[in-house]
Amino acid sequence: MAVEIERKFLVRNDDWRRQVRSSAIIRQGYFCRTPLLRARIRIYGDKGFVTLKSEPGTMTRYEFEYEIPQADAIEIIERFAIEPLVTKTRHEVVHAGLRWAVDVFTGTNEGLVLAEVELEREEQTVILPDWIGQEVTGDRRYGNSSLARFPFIGWSRKVQPAAVS
Repeated sequence: MAVEIERKFLVRNDDWRRQVRSSAIIRQGYFCRTPLLRARIRIYGDKGFVTLKSEPGTMTRYEFEYEIPQADAIEIIERFAIEPLVTKTRHEVVHAGLRWAVDVFTGTNEGLVLAEVELEREEQTVILPDWIGQEVTGDRRYGNSSLARFPFIGWSRKVQPAAVS
């Protein structure tokens, strides 16, 4: 069974950019949403993926992800996406032995920068980099499927995090 254990944070500043190992553009569309499941198609660099994830907003979730031809991913998104695409550039950063994904969102989520770290177990110790801000792991608004439905640019200034650069 595929289990993903992940913590998600706002990014406080651009200091992470000095540690980037690689970057890739991600475009993803959702084609199914139920109370228990989010189903998406993702184009990550030159590859395509179909992903099924359990309910968002928790640190541990079930995740099943399968690579598919990029051309198929493009066509599935064009034919079946139920909301606008989520677009971002993902940067890989290594800190204290852990691989972080720093996502710089574009399009309707422009201005949002999030960092995620995948863990082997929930109680795993994580040494936070100086550029990490508030933890938002349990805040469903920051889930990609939620950002497709309720884009960051539409959030009122009262709820937008001030620490986002």
